[in-house]
Amino acid sequence: MTNKFKVCDKCKATNIDSLVSRLKKIDSNAKINIGCHSYCKKGKKKPFVFVNGEVVSAKKEDKLIEKVKKRMN
Repeated sequence: MTNKFKVCDKCKATNIDSLVSRLKKIDSNAKINIGCHSYCKKGKKKPFVFVNGEVVSAKKEDKLIEKVKKRMN
């Protein structure tokens, strides 16, 4: 089953270039949807990714990537 990631390019807490690059490294076959996902209130405080429909967030990108790996198919 293909993993699906959704990331926001508008939220201030997320470095979109870095995050997308790291997501591609951990799963080059995943579908990545970039755009607003209506998670603005929390998205301006800390980075997040929707992983297969579930939101994953953390204070730092490194911790976020660790959590993403645990939620992947």
